[in-house]
Amino acid sequence: MSSLTPQQWASRAAATAQGGDARAALQMLAEARQAFPQEAGLWHYSGKLALQSGDPGAAADFFAKACELAGGKVEFAIDQAIALTTANRHREALDLLAAIEGAATDRASYWSARANAARGHGDAGDAAGWYDRALALEPQRSTALQGRAGLALERGEDDAVARFDRALQVDAGNALLWLGKAQALDVAGDVTGARTIIEQVVAQAPHYTDALFFLAQLRQAQGEQDYTSHYADAAAKVPQDPNIPDSWARTLAGMDSNAEAADVIAVARARFPQVERFKLLEAIYAGAAGDDDRAEVLFADLDDTSDDRKVHESRHRIRRGEFDRAEALLEVAEYQVSHDIRAWALRGILWRLSGDPREEWLHEQANLYGLRPLHDAESVLPPAIARLHDLHDGSPLPLGQSLRGGTQTRGRLFDRGEPEFQRLREAIEATIEDYRAGLPAADATHPLLRHRETDWRIVGSWSVRLSGGGDYHTSHIHPQGIVSSALYCELPQEVADHDPEQHGWLELGRPPPDLRLELGPIAVIRPRAGHLALFPSTLYHGTRPFDDGRRMTVAFDVALADKPSG
Repeated sequence: MSSLTPQQWASRAAATAQGGDARAALQMLAEARQAFPQEAGLWHYSGKLALQSGDPGAAADFFAKACELAGGKVEFAIDQAIALTTANRHREALDLLAAIEGAATDRASYWSARANAARGHGDAGDAAGWYDRALALEPQRSTALQGRAGLALERGEDDAVARFDRALQVDAGNALLWLGKAQALDVAGDVTGARTIIEQVVAQAPHYTDALFFLAQLRQAQGEQDYTSHYADAAAKVPQDPNIPDSWARTLAGMDSNAEAADVIAVARARFPQVERFKLLEAIYAGAAGDDDRAEVLFADLDDTSDDRKVHESRHRIRRGEFDRAEALLEVAEYQVSHDIRAWALRGILWRLSGDPREEWLHEQANLYGLRPLHDAESVLPPAIARLHDLHDGSPLPLGQSLRGGTQTRGRLFDRGEPEFQRLREAIEATIEDYRAGLPAADATHPLLRHRETDWRIVGSWSVRLSGGGDYHTSHIHPQGIVSSALYCELPQEVADHDPEQHGWLELGRPPPDLRLELGPIAVIRPRAGHLALFPSTLYHGTRPFDDGRRMTVAFDVALADKPSG
């Protein structure tokens, strides 16, 4: 086929891809690029096909080469930014788009791509403005309509339902938009309308696991005991889809129904023997449910050698008291994934059990954890608290989180547009800098101190409101951050220094319940209103129940500045 022109190569690759063999199409394009290495169009089409095939990193490289060969063609640069955003390389996408703004300012596709990158990076305010610029140029642009509606939902804007309706006028068959409208209706207090829509979505698109999960959320909030039964209906309708039982099991496990989750996956393993991950999942859920013998058989039969398997098997070894084997697994996982917060957290527990002094280095150096007063608390906290109560009055108990009772705000709190929350964020950022300044010296081998001098940013912000009578957080970690925190906004009266039971206090370092270890926390901290508890994300943490009153916090994670916030 060496006599083919570039256009003929592209046509043959397109026909092959349309026939369902994307891999062969990409191989054809590789041969074409070898024959015509300076043909920008071949590199560009390779990028499009790689992106469609689920390889955005390769797509970004192809688009970059196409852009270089085409002398910086704007369309190719925009496509490169789209691929970078899809690959969660949001900062790179934003830098690329900023560099071509002068040549692309009149293109709706440019502003839409820039908004998508900003949204992924956590810059919600910029994203909203850029979506609006795209829609001013092209009011019917579906990607911008969808992105702007989603952002309105995340930011708590009053017109979120109307924005989803507008987007649905252009793309009425988009299940994601129908899910967004249902979520917006739920936020607005129309639970009946939300449930009507999401039940229709699930009936028409039973493979759409995000919709299945949201229906479970609604059903659980309405007090239904078997709030996941619709997953069984969906699995019966689409028996060839392994993602349905996967989502079903995760939903059950998220509310501590690990035995039921293991049984769901066991059925799925029989139906999908080619899905090796199901064996690992069954082992994980069986072990968490206390069936160590069942988990042992499954782990022994696993071919999976990934770091994820090593971390999960180390939990199993800890449950069985095989601490040396657990440590060996974590040493390998930590070496290969040096930033794996889960591995570090478990190693800290093992070091405590063995009396290894490295645990003191990991978690008990001076100022690694503690309370700090919030900057400008007297002025920023009261108006934020009033707004938070409004949000909590319409918020649910979330599925799959550490909460056991109470409510948690939806989305990322600091992405919202209310000025009260933006001022609160600024005060928190100033307090974080105080914390950073008091940390021990930089240490390239420490999971937090290695980042002492790098740029940080807040990700994943939310608020939790607990009521007396048993609400609490089970012990957990936030593996996406390097520093975790809770800002105490309101506290029950019984949270006091003289309380011998330390009701409502924060525990740092107590192992999670599923590890079944008789090991207490390394510290118990009495909360103080207007103060932040700050600590390494490698520390398990939870709260003790309290009897009366109300406890409201704002929580967040701190990550590296260039880390995706999603």
